[in-house]
Amino acid sequence: MDHQQARRELAAAFRWAARLDYHEGIANHFSAAVSDDGQEFLINTRGMHFSRAQASRLALVTTTDRASDPVAQNVDATAWILHSFIHRNVPRARCILHTHMPYATALASLKDFEFLMLDQNACRFYDRIAYDRHYAGMALEPTEGERVASLLADGKDILFLANHGVLVVADTIAQAFDELYYLEKAAQLQVIALSTGRELQIVDNETAALACKQWREYPEAAELHFAALMDILDIGSADYIK
Repeated sequence: MDHQQARRELAAAFRWAARLDYHEGIANHFSAAVSDDGQEFLINTRGMHFSRAQASRLALVTTTDRASDPVAQNVDATAWILHSFIHRNVPRARCILHTHMPYATALASLKDFEFLMLDQNACRFYDRIAYDRHYAGMALEPTEGERVASLLADGKDILFLANHGVLVVADTIAQAFDELYYLEKAAQLQVIALSTGRELQIVDNETAALACKQWREYPEAAELHFAALMDILDIGSADYIK
């Protein structure tokens, strides 16, 4: 992707995450690789609120050694650990969105919970979710970055981090944001359904697999969704592209 286009799209993703209440203060991080090897990537700088994101304010990290790079030092330490190792070790992770959005994080905080194939949106994620069951505090050591990256093996695109949040990887920013959006919609429905205490009607594996395939083959759905979101920003919040 063109570097400047990546900046604009990532800034738009931050703005919409704020509008949808996916953010958490100045915490949580989005990134997009701009080099083929994933070692150069755009990411939010320390202290940048999602609602104030601008294309020009995103940091371009160009090194694997945070201590020697003043740009990387202006990126939150936990963000650098997680995003640098995932971009480097998971080639399909061209975009990484990590949030503590409420409904998905609520499910990630339930003991031994696995995402339920409860509705059509949930089926989008059939056999695509990995789980980290071992919360061990903030990711401040390189070994933690390596460990988390290793969980995204076998084609998994979604990672539920126990007692922490969720992480989505995709080939493009549009795809990643579309995944994040529908993940939280499906998680919200699951929290509501579970709260009724009634027996749940789970979609069988064969049907869930079919619906997942249909979701992934649906033409240009993510691109059209994200283009519409950018159009809305262009009308009332065009400063995101500055």
